[in-house]
Amino acid sequence: MSQLPMISCPLKQTNEIDWVYPLKAHIRQAYGDDPDRYTDECNTLNRLRQDMRGAGKDSAAGRDLLYRYYGQLEFLDLRFPVDENHIKISFTWLDAFTNKPISQYSLAYEKASIIFNISAVLSCHAANQNRFEDAGLKTAYHSFQAAAGMFTYINENFLHAPSTDLSRDTVKTLISIMLAQGQEVFLQKQIADDKKIGLLAKLASQAGYLYGQAVEGIQENVQKGVFDKLWVQVAQVKYHYSSSLAQYYQALADDDANAHGMAIARLQAAEVDGRDALRIASAFPSSVSPNSNLNSDTGACLTDASRKHLANVQERLSAFNKDNDFIYHQTIPAETTLSAIPKLPAAKAIPVSELYQGQDIQRIIGPDIFQKLVPMSVTESASLYDEEKAKLIRAEAENVETANGEMAASLDYLKLPESLNILKGGMEQETSADEGFRAWCDELAGHEPFGKAFEQLSADKSSINGVLDRCTKQLDMEESICEKMRSKYGADWTQQPSSRLTSTLWSDIQSYRGAIDEASNSDTQLLNTARQHESDFDEMRSAGETDEADVLYQRAMQKVGASRSRGRNGVTSPASPQEGSLLDEDYGEGGTTVADQIAKVEDLLKRLNLIKRDRIQVLKDLKERAQSDDISNVLILNKKSIANHEPQLFQAELEKYRPHQNRLLQGTHKQTALMKELTKAYGDLLQDKRVRSEQLRYENFTRQRNQVATKYKRVFQAFNSLVDGLVRAQSFYTEMRDTVESLEKNVETFVSNRRAEGAQLLGQIERDKANYSGGQADRERERLRELMERMSMDPSSSPTKSSTPRPPPLARPSQTHDLYSSKSPPPPSANHYPKASSTPNIVPPMQSPAGLPTVNDPYNPMVYPFQSPLSPPPAGQGVYYHNHVQAPHHAYPQQAYPQNGQYPHQGYVPPPPPPGPPPSSQMNFGNPDLSHPSGPGGYAYHQPSRQNGGAAAQREQHDPWAGLNAWK
Repeated sequence: MSQLPMISCPLKQTNEIDWVYPLKAHIRQAYGDDPDRYTDECNTLNRLRQDMRGAGKDSAAGRDLLYRYYGQLEFLDLRFPVDENHIKISFTWLDAFTNKPISQYSLAYEKASIIFNISAVLSCHAANQNRFEDAGLKTAYHSFQAAAGMFTYINENFLHAPSTDLSRDTVKTLISIMLAQGQEVFLQKQIADDKKIGLLAKLASQAGYLYGQAVEGIQENVQKGVFDKLWVQVAQVKYHYSSSLAQYYQALADDDANAHGMAIARLQAAEVDGRDALRIASAFPSSVSPNSNLNSDTGACLTDASRKHLANVQERLSAFNKDNDFIYHQTIPAETTLSAIPKLPAAKAIPVSELYQGQDIQRIIGPDIFQKLVPMSVTESASLYDEEKAKLIRAEAENVETANGEMAASLDYLKLPESLNILKGGMEQETSADEGFRAWCDELAGHEPFGKAFEQLSADKSSINGVLDRCTKQLDMEESICEKMRSKYGADWTQQPSSRLTSTLWSDIQSYRGAIDEASNSDTQLLNTARQHESDFDEMRSAGETDEADVLYQRAMQKVGASRSRGRNGVTSPASPQEGSLLDEDYGEGGTTVADQIAKVEDLLKRLNLIKRDRIQVLKDLKERAQSDDISNVLILNKKSIANHEPQLFQAELEKYRPHQNRLLQGTHKQTALMKELTKAYGDLLQDKRVRSEQLRYENFTRQRNQVATKYKRVFQAFNSLVDGLVRAQSFYTEMRDTVESLEKNVETFVSNRRAEGAQLLGQIERDKANYSGGQADRERERLRELMERMSMDPSSSPTKSSTPRPPPLARPSQTHDLYSSKSPPPPSANHYPKASSTPNIVPPMQSPAGLPTVNDPYNPMVYPFQSPLSPPPAGQGVYYHNHVQAPHHAYPQQAYPQNGQYPHQGYVPPPPPPGPPPSSQMNFGNPDLSHPSGPGGYAYHQPSRQNGGAAAQREQHDPWAGLNAWK
């Protein structure tokens, strides 16, 4: 017996293209990656398209090749923009019905053509199934629905079709054909299973309706020259055949319902449709065109099926007429008055999304070829999802931390489980020293007493004070001698007062003495601390050296608890073994023993710890799963559909963590219930009198431990403070010693320079006196003569008319001669201080030559054109002592003075002196072989000029400052 033929769609044909080069170029430009890494992937895609071109229209292998290639195109579309503006590839396909070539650069055109071929292959596969078998019926039924779904996808997603076979009208007609044939296959299955005739009538009515729609579409496309005209005949035969079947089965149903007249009328309508089907089938040509995809026996099969059905209808009609004429005598209504038969759709288009979600299709498609390439938009979406995961993890971690904290706080408030050890007699083990106390003793072990350190501090302080005293003595002596010489020689002593030059030195000495005094106070505090804790230091040091920290600790506990060996209730000391354990007590048969109560509390604690461990493990598993959760592939697959629905997708993906969250929440609820039960059980345990007594004893013991620990903690802290304080003190005195030594060198340099300057000035004064004594008498006579002339009444004797020439003012002979001499400096202007003489006009004041300092200029020995050590200027005191730490020797060196009459340029800053005292040659003026005298004043010896006569020669044998002994 032959089965009814089915209409199948022809396949589109395509030309060969190259995927490799365009894809590699885009990978290099858009992704910045090495395209050679993706050579295999590009070749695989290229090979898939080549295999797809040779896929057969009626083979499972060809169907699978199309499935896989289309699936990879979907993956490709998520990463590569294949169009006219980006990856430009020309796809050429022939129209399935007209064979006209159409070319486009759009990947959508390639995908639509592949889907069309998939639908065509599915229709061919379904049409060629053996529908007399259940497997063939099921395969044909599914394939027709899948083909309809594929055609529906084309109409919904691909607009403005470039070819006729992809136009909306053509595809709509193909959908109707596929659904009508699927409905026919399902009806055939129900007829084979001998289902109820009412159900069969509804299914056949729906099949006739679908074939009627298909006939209309096919006729339009035949008129356009798209479909083969034989398709119209096949669809018309099946339309009338299905309509006749519907009327036939409904007539049988009406006859069963005693509507015999109605049944006869429906059989008459079925006979009319049967005759039409047989007429059209009989006119079917014996030969068919290849484009129709029909077999040569299609007409014979249709004719045979129509004839058999018509004969069956006529047989039933004759029987029903006979029964109605002899038995029922019901009126036969007209065909136009018959009600429409209800329709029951059994075939529907399977969406592409559902089709590709099947495990078989996923296996056929295989993994994404370019899964190593992730678009930037997908990476951004994955980052947003990671943030959502992080929020979930943080929330659960906070909940776990809160639950653990509540548990720890509750147990700490109840003092569990430590208090259970006390109740079970475990307090005796707590009398040993803890690790902190042992560590303190080990820290003090081997440390020397602090006596030597304090002695060293005292010695350093005395040494520093001695240096400051020497500096003070030198400065006082220098200032005293300078003022004595000023009192003796009056205005002739032009050396600047020391007070103007030593203010910085005196300020430094004063500040250093203040710092030493403050350091002494700190030393005293350290010494008091050391004396206060000396015995404790010795005990802890000895315990650490002999490893007897436990002995010291127990001895300290005995001292603290000596007065508390017995409480008010007669409780013995903490370590007393006189009382038995609470576990040995029994309170009668009716009561619960202490041991049972303690066991219950311990069991509750164990369950709480199990909950805590389970909670931590669940959180760990949650974090690990979240860390390995990557939905990049999901995002790539749904890249186009989740444009504005990312939160919904993320929420759906996060549902996978719901079991972990539920477990954590359940653990928290269990913990709350157990904590309430534990609090009640432990409260009942503490209400026992014996337990309360033990608790009081433990509290006393804890208080003693705390006192001992607090005491030795203070001792250890005092030890560390002493060590740190002594280290800082030693560092301070070391730096201070270096500082004051630098200050002493500056003072010595200053005093040495002042002595050399004073010696030079004294020699100058002595020479001036020798020159001045010879002309003193003449000057007195001249002065008396002038006075007499002024007193004379004779106008001719007026000083203005006197012919006697007035002698010039007397000047020091050495002023003009030695002004630029390299042997002795000129004295500063006499206007620095007022003269003590009563005749100020006899010797006119000196006028400073150009380039030399005037009265108001600060003292600066660098401006004098000779080489000699002079005292520093008042404004340059910092030159002698600028910074006692970094530059302790800032006195002017002998080499810093200009020689040969050359002056330093403006703003000249002399270099610092070399370390150590100045060379002895700087102090020996006139006779470098002489050493520094140790006479009064301590100034350097200066040899006077030989031209001053016997008096000067006599003074050569003695210190010219020897006459100042009376000023001391």
